Amino acid sequence: MPGTSYDLVLKNGTVVLPDQTVTVDVFVRDGRIARIGGTGSADRTLDCTGLTILPGVIDTQVHFREPGPGDAEDLESGSRAAVLGGVTGVFEMPNTRPPTDTPEAVADKLARARGRMWCEHAFYVGATTDNAEQCGELEKLPGTAGIKIFMGSSTGSLLVSDDRILERVLRSGSRRVAIHAEDEDRLLERVGHRVAGDPSSHPVWRDEETAMRATRRIVALARRTGRRIHVLHVTTPAELEFLSANKDIASCEVTPQHLTLAAEEAYPELGTLAQMNPPIRNRTAREGLWYWMGQGVPDIIGSDHAPHTMTAKERSYPDSPSGMPGVQTLLPLMLDHVAQGRLTLRKVVNMTSAGPQRLFGLVRKGRIAVGYDADFSIVDLGARWEIRQDWLASRCGWSPFVGRTLTGRPVGTIIRGNTVMWEGELPGTAVGEPFRFDATDRPQDVR
Repeated sequence: MPGTSYDLVLKNGTVVLPDQTVTVDVFVRDGRIARIGGTGSADRTLDCTGLTILPGVIDTQVHFREPGPGDAEDLESGSRAAVLGGVTGVFEMPNTRPPTDTPEAVADKLARARGRMWCEHAFYVGATTDNAEQCGELEKLPGTAGIKIFMGSSTGSLLVSDDRILERVLRSGSRRVAIHAEDEDRLLERVGHRVAGDPSSHPVWRDEETAMRATRRIVALARRTGRRIHVLHVTTPAELEFLSANKDIASCEVTPQHLTLAAEEAYPELGTLAQMNPPIRNRTAREGLWYWMGQGVPDIIGSDHAPHTMTAKERSYPDSPSGMPGVQTLLPLMLDHVAQGRLTLRKVVNMTSAGPQRLFGLVRKGRIAVGYDADFSIVDLGARWEIRQDWLASRCGWSPFVGRTLTGRPVGTIIRGNTVMWEGELPGTAVGEPFRFDATDRPQDVR
């Protein structure tokens, strides 16, 4: 109401609301959106003239490597990279050392995050042969994003490749299960296709059928058990076509790197820096992903931020580890694709804010609406800039996109009304808190 006092007002920005995009002031009180439009006084004013205000971007797949050696990343450095890239929250993966596969491991991660993580966060629990029957209880733990299954071997020790164990996991619990879909038997059969010293042989070894075979298997098991699944980092058009016929039970994710890079340039230019699982594929596969993006099949854009030190990445293939950083470049890369006309800004919002909220049942996140948390990713859609080494905050210290010129830049990151990043600076302290989910939320937990 006129004359009402607020903690913060974002003035003169172009705001992406659920049903329209308009220039309007947004008022914040007690960490939540209190009013959209109208007038009122506020303790703090943030002038957003010429800027666009998005709902807070949520990256639903990151690997921050803690607990672990910490040389490539930890929860503090990874979350710092996130907010510098305009990301307000992350779902962090369980293939740490030791893995996150017990209640004690989840509690340990939440304790490590407290006061150190710059953004909101939740932690996946890794499915194993030993905990298959306990997954239904593990997924209910506060601060958990759900259960993650590695069907094919990747970084870390988590692997569930046998259909009998997979079915046991899917029968234990009710939340959507995240899947790394590569077929382990085919990987073992094709290991001879790796060529020493030649990372371009990586997608020959981990070929499209390796991904497709696992995706068919897990969808069949999902149907048998009636369990919803979420297929991560899809890299093949055939998978997206198949998943389009199974949307009632299977959602899916694509990554900025698979939408941006192509094998023909990536491996000659980047070598092992382009090595990840599942791999960067050829131009035909990349254009196929864009086709299915236009058909509305992928639900989520996640970075699969998976850093390794440069020393490790410089090992000769195949002794080099798979994975690349990406949380800080997720939003800039997608804004550049918007500028190039490949998708709309509203589509980006749907896949990085509204989509995560809808699929995973996030409480008070994912849209700019009264009563929701005051999480905003503020961007300059017209800014043309170059990704430089000194902008990167990940402890690994590199990105395959260094030197790339983009249009569209994150300017500010606001979490529950706290300005945690503005113009590349972190003016405050780490304020990240665990996400809350419909599946685990209790009314008395409301903060």
